[in-house]
Amino acid sequence: QVQLVESGGGLVQAGGSLRLSCSASGRTFSRYAMGWFRQAPGKGREFVAAIISSGGSTYYPDSVKGRFTISRDNAKNTVYLQLNSLKPEDPAVYSCAAGYDGIRYYTSNEYDYWGRGTQVTVSS
Repeated sequence: QVQLVESGGGLVQAGGSLRLSCSASGRTFSRYAMGWFRQAPGKGREFVAAIISSGGSTYYPDSVKGRFTISRDNAKNTVYLQLNSLKPEDPAVYSCAAGYDGIRYYTSNEYDYWGRGTQVTVSS
């Protein structure tokens, strides 16, 4: 069992930055690939970033590539999402998820554990 808790969301101006954190309980964090997804009101869950268990590979959709960066610290049981150059289309609840290496990282159903999310709001 893995429990995930996100933090770091908030209100930021367009063009600004935020760093989200996702802290995991349990001793098996380093075995899991981690993903970040977002969901805006009235929209489906959207893949944002993923990182394999070792941290050696990362994955992004084109919509955030070059602006968002995922990283992890297995010693701290934490995964991060750095959000830069935030745009008006980025506001959403951002949630982290844990799954196994080799899954389809962009598919939310492939993940086993989810956090509750943290709200990101962008003002223009």
